[in-house]
This record gives sequence, structure tokens and C-alpha cells, in this order.
Amino acid sequence: MSDRLAILTDGLLHDSAAKTGHGVLRYGTREVTCVVDPVHAGRRVVDVKPFCDHDAPVVADVKAARELGADVLLVGVAPMGGRLTPEWRQLLLEAIGLGMHVEAGLHTVLADDPELAAAARSAGVRLRDLRAVPDDLGVPLGPEHPIPARVVHSVGSDCAIGKMTVTLELDRAARERGLSSVFVATGQTGVAIAGWGMAVDHVVSDYVAGAADRLVREGSQRGDLLWLEGQGSLFHQAYSGVTLGLLHGSSADALVLCHQAGATEVGDLARTPLPALPGIVAVYEQAVAWVRSAPVAAIALNTAELGAEAARALCAQVEAETGRVTDDVVRFGPDRVLDAVLSTLG
Repeated sequence: MSDRLAILTDGLLHDSAAKTGHGVLRYGTREVTCVVDPVHAGRRVVDVKPFCDHDAPVVADVKAARELGADVLLVGVAPMGGRLTPEWRQLLLEAIGLGMHVEAGLHTVLADDPELAAAARSAGVRLRDLRAVPDDLGVPLGPEHPIPARVVHSVGSDCAIGKMTVTLELDRAARERGLSSVFVATGQTGVAIAGWGMAVDHVVSDYVAGAADRLVREGSQRGDLLWLEGQGSLFHQAYSGVTLGLLHGSSADALVLCHQAGATEVGDLARTPLPALPGIVAVYEQAVAWVRSAPVAAIALNTAELGAEAARALCAQVEAETGRVTDDVVRFGPDRVLDAVLSTLG
């Protein structure tokens, strides 16, 4: 598929709902020609979302994107429920009519949609479903077939707090040190960034652990230090199943716990309180130990809502309370957390 992307954020470039677009802008290797977002049209990405640090222009519609040379439209928003909306359907059909390939990580399978599939065939373009998974998945091979690599798995106290970002930052730092390091994607945004992986939230529940097992085995053919992206949280009623499947299927040697600074309850379920961080560490270490022992090697705090001085003080406080190296890998750099992980791995 071509490397000239137009990322559709449709008014949400500034919002965390556009996490797929943000991830590709910050970590992807393909050329981003522009972002399609009528609310922010006429600006540059870096002016709307400084975290992305990308100077691509923002345009109003797919026609303008095509005129700039884009030939792939990537849906960069992860909406609640992951379904294709009627408004987006028209945008995708317009892009296809302009000769653009379409890429999306929705639960709506583009290739199975009769209208979109027919339009793509007529235009001679491709539909790529980032959430598509193999149809031959099974259960893990088991401990009698060890993984020939070291596996580090990011886990979290909640959803949407930066597990993918932390994993990508640690992988990048490890590669900069010359290590044979690989990011293993388990969500549609990670797949869009890495170009391989599997969106495990699209896997039949019986086979989530098997999907994790397959991913780390494939990753071991690419490098010997694997960073498996976490999903959901053991504390989140809606998504704890996929979290546990990854935890038990990944054969992790160490965990990195991600946490939103100051959070005391699950964000989407305000009546679900969180334990203090030492308790969260204990829960994850106990749950993974049901099949394989793997310590929490470090804690990655998301301190975006704090000032720098308060963020550093909180990191020091959490480190003292938990006995685990604690830092914000985006704000203060990944080196301390990476050092702690490598020390744990031995």
C-alpha cells in the first residue's frame, strides 16, 4: 500500500478519540501528506496537537487531500463502539471515487461491506481492515514451547492512559541503544504504526491468549526484546477479559504498569474504585503468576495534567511507596524505566 497518507480525524484532531491518527503522526514511518479535519482546516498539525510534533497541513475534505497527493485515507478516530457512521461512509465512498485506498481499524469490516467493496472494485483500490485477524487462531502452545525472546508487557490501571505510547517509547529507546527491540502491536493503532500485529479486541474470547502467544512468537523472529502493547485493564469491567488473555498468553518476563497520575477510580465507571498503587501492583503480579511469574519492573505515570515540579514529586512519592522505579516516559524520557526493565530481565 502507498505511503502517502491522509488521516481522517473529522473535527477531533484535538481530542484523544483521534488516538489512531495521533499514534501514526507521532510514531509511524509512512509519509503523512495531510490530516482531513474541517474544524481545524488551514492550520498545521503541530499547532493543534503539539504532542504529535508533526508539521503536516490540515485540510477540509478528502478532495483537498487528494489534490495534495494523498492516495490512502486512514480513519484516524476510534469512536465508541468502533462502528462506521453514515457520515464516514460517505467520506470513504468519496475517497474511493477519487482513487484513494482506504484503511481503518473499525469493528465494521470494510471489505465485508457490499457498498464499499463494490466501489473499491470499480475504482481499482484496496480496503485494509486493521482489525482483521487470522481465522486459524487457537490456544497458546504452552510452556513446553518457550518463547526464544524476552517479553515485556505493558499493563494498566485503566483504559486510554498511554499503554501504547509507553510501549512505543521504551521500544524506541531500546533500539537507540542498539538492542534488537520490537514493538508488538495488539490494537488497530499499533498495527497502523508497525505494519503488523493483531487487534486482539477483534479475536474470539477463547483465543485471545492464543493470539498473544502467536504475536510474541512472530515477534521473536524479528528481535529478541519484545514490547507487547497492553489493552484494557483488570479493573475495568468492560475490558478485563482481553487484559487477562494478553497477560496469560504473552509469556511475559516483566511488566510495566501504566497509571494516570492521581486516578482513584476507573474513568468510564466512576463507581469502580481503584486500589492504591501498591495494591494495583500486587493484583497484576498475582494474576500473571497464575500461569507464569513476572514482576512489575517499573511504573510509568501519565502526568500530563500536572505541572513539571508536581509531576517529579509524585513520581518520587510513588517510587517510595511501591519500591518500583517510577517515571513519566514521555515527559521526562524513558531511560530510567528502561534501565529498570533491563535490570529485571538480567
